[in-house]
Amino acid sequence: MIDMHWYDWVGLAGTLMILVAFFMQQIGRLSGTALAYQSMNLFGAAGILVSLLGSFNMAVFLLEAAWVLISAYGIARTLKQRRVSNAGIS
Repeated sequence: MIDMHWYDWVGLAGTLMILVAFFMQQIGRLSGTALAYQSMNLFGAAGILVSLLGSFNMAVFLLEAAWVLISAYGIARTLKQRRVSNAGIS
């Protein structure tokens, strides 16, 4: 049996979250600019980063850290665009 620690489960959940987000985007159920898609990517990548507590891997760390930063940028951009759009409606 595979011995999995809590951080392994967090990483597995993060991986599944990213894969579900990507699948939903590919089938047209989520837009790449949707907050749900961006949040699933951010939290999924953060979960994978947590999993590195068990066994550090520099390549995975750099990929997931970039994924978190890019997702955070996307969320900030989307929220800013919404504020601008809502301000124009008044």
